Amino acid sequence: MTTIAAVHGVLAPHRYEQGEITEALTAMCAASDAQRGVLQRLHATAAVSTRHLALPLERYRESGGFGRANDLFIDVGLRLAEEALSGALAAAGLAPEEVDLVVSTSVTGIAAPSLEARLAGRVGLRPDVKRVPIFGLGCVGGAAGLARLHDYLQGHPGHVAVLLSVELCSLTLQRADTSVPNMVAGALFGDGAAALVAVGRHHPRSGDFAGPRVAATRSRLYPGTERALGWDIGDSGFTIVLGAELPELVRLHVGEDVRSFLAEHDLKPPDVTGWVAHPGGPKVLDALQESLGLDARALELTRRSLAEVGNLSSASVLHILRDTLAHDPPPPPGGPGLLLAMGPGFCSELVLLRW
Repeated sequence: MTTIAAVHGVLAPHRYEQGEITEALTAMCAASDAQRGVLQRLHATAAVSTRHLALPLERYRESGGFGRANDLFIDVGLRLAEEALSGALAAAGLAPEEVDLVVSTSVTGIAAPSLEARLAGRVGLRPDVKRVPIFGLGCVGGAAGLARLHDYLQGHPGHVAVLLSVELCSLTLQRADTSVPNMVAGALFGDGAAALVAVGRHHPRSGDFAGPRVAATRSRLYPGTERALGWDIGDSGFTIVLGAELPELVRLHVGEDVRSFLAEHDLKPPDVTGWVAHPGGPKVLDALQESLGLDARALELTRRSLAEVGNLSSASVLHILRDTLAHDPPPPPGGPGLLLAMGPGFCSELVLLRW
């Protein structure tokens, strides 16, 4: 099995109460009383209390275009990536030159060379480190990235692999877009990064780490749902695609997939001792909880993360995994855990853990 050696999450430097963000976006994006009312209602019902942003709030008034926003993504994102990766390696007690593979994921900016390539010399990764930068997975990227790390370590069981997620959602803000999906995005998403370090089963230190093992994974695309979630990309940058049917898709598909995946391993939802679920928003979490018959405690850490930092896209599930491992009491040793997320496609990714 793949062993998770460490997870480290970081947040963008500027922290604001939800009310402060609501006030700023109302002034920037809402031209009429009706639009202001919708925006304020969506912010009030998003179940988010505070968020961290890449820039001070007043700088989001600037209209610099897609290129300027992407330059900021590279600048701020590289700093957060270095902090996340260095913190995860330090927590694992591993040196940068021991890393054999880096999988990086983001859906809020574009960089070529990619962020992990720009980071390699700064943190001391080997010149022959393998790199797999991934764009387009969106919120599912943290779970899918872990699954792909596991695939690699199955074939290279003596290696060290790192997953790096950097998401600066606020830099995709479309000030001229007064659609409900854009207002929902403005109410939910925050900025942050995370890194996860994993080792294969034959790594000489695999038995030293107290982190969970990856037992199995499942990827699933749901045909005919391509317009449920994603981006439209135009001259002004990324415009959110966010269908109102998303909670119903979770009820129809994700709950059933979770049950069948667990059944393959002789498990049922009540057997899971730790749920590490992406915080897609309050309606999505309600749908997931209802479809699986979970009690309120099962998604407590996920809802707490949504309240404290918002939805960090692919980085969120890694922050919640870190919080789960640090929780008192931690999950019981040997028990099953499930890490899951949903993303554009519409798709889901499931990762069965053993604590």
